[in-house]
Amino acid sequence: MHERQPRLANSRERSILSSARNLLLLLTLAAFPGASTATTSVSIRVALDDIPGVDMLNFLTAVEHAKARGLAVTVSYLRSENIAVQAVLLGQADVGMGTPYAIIQQTDAPIRMVFQLNTLSFFPVVNTDFYKTWQDLDGADMYTHGRGSGTEAVMNLMARKHGITYNSMQYLPGSGVRARAMLQGRIKASAVDSRRRKMLLHQGQGRFAVLPTPQFHASDETLYVRTAFLEENSAAIDILLEELLKVWGRINRNPEYMVDAWKKYGLLLPGAGKNGEDEVRRYYSEMVELGAFPDDGGGRRAVLADFDFYGTAGTLQGDVGKLRVEDYWDLEPLKRALTTVQRTY
Repeated sequence: MHERQPRLANSRERSILSSARNLLLLLTLAAFPGASTATTSVSIRVALDDIPGVDMLNFLTAVEHAKARGLAVTVSYLRSENIAVQAVLLGQADVGMGTPYAIIQQTDAPIRMVFQLNTLSFFPVVNTDFYKTWQDLDGADMYTHGRGSGTEAVMNLMARKHGITYNSMQYLPGSGVRARAMLQGRIKASAVDSRRRKMLLHQGQGRFAVLPTPQFHASDETLYVRTAFLEENSAAIDILLEELLKVWGRINRNPEYMVDAWKKYGLLLPGAGKNGEDEVRRYYSEMVELGAFPDDGGGRRAVLADFDFYGTAGTLQGDVGKLRVEDYWDLEPLKRALTTVQRTY
C-alpha cells in the first residue's frame, strides 16, 4: 500500500489551513434561506464545496426533511473542495461534500465518506477557434473545479489516455463560473456540468465543442464526516442519510418532485418564477437520464469504482488493488439507513 505522509505535515497544507480559517471567519457559516434557528441536542454543520446552485436543491431538500425530524442543520458554501475539507478537519464543520480521496491517502485525515451523492457527469468543452481534438490540448492550459475534484480527475485521465500533457492545471471553482469565462473568451478549455454544456453549445454560436469521453461511474460528490463527530453523533448522521435516500428515490421516480420541493421550501433562486421552475425541471430531468443519483447511496460498489477511476486518473497513488475500503469510507451508517428506509417504505 502507498506509504502515507505525516498528517498536515508540510507548509503548503498549513497555508491552506490558514486560508480556510480566514475564509470561514468571513463566511461565519452563512446558512441557506429557510435555515432553522431552533436549538436541538444535536447540531450538524455542513460545508458545501461550491457556490449555491440548482444542483444543490436535492441535498437542501433532504436537509429540510432532517430538520423537520429535530436536527439543527447549518449549511455554508465554500468556493472550493479543498477549503471545505479543511473546514471539516479544523472542526469548523462536521460534514463536507466532495471526494477527499487524495487528502485521506496523503495525510491520514480523520474523515470518512458515507454517501455517494452523484456520479460524474462532466463534459470536456473546448473553444474550437483554438482546439478541436484531445491531441490539440497538448500544451494547453486546463481549467477545473479544484485540486482532487472530479473535473480534475476526468481531465487528467483523458490526458493520460491520449498521451498529452497540459501546460498547466488551473483551478476555477464552479461550472457556471468556468462556462461564463469560456463565453467571455478568458479560458479556452474546461470541464463543465450537463447544464453548462448545453448553455455553451446554445449560446456559443458554434464556437464550442464537446470532446468525447467514456461513461464514468465514479463519484463526483460524496458526503463525508469527521470521524470523531460520526462516532459521537451516529444517530444524527443516520437521520440525514435516511432523508437523502428518500429524496434521491423520489427524484429518480419523478424528477418533477424537485420542482414541487423548490416551491415548497423556497430554497435558492428566490423570485425566479417560471424561469427558475424550468431550470430546476431541466437539470433534474437530465441528471436522472444520466443515472447520476444512486438510489442506494453508492456503498461498496461506489468505493470500488472510485478506487479504479481516481487511481487511473492519478488522484490516488500506488496499487489501488491494495487500498482498503474502511480507510476511506464508513459503510455502517449507510447500511443502517438503507435498512430503516426499506423497512419504512
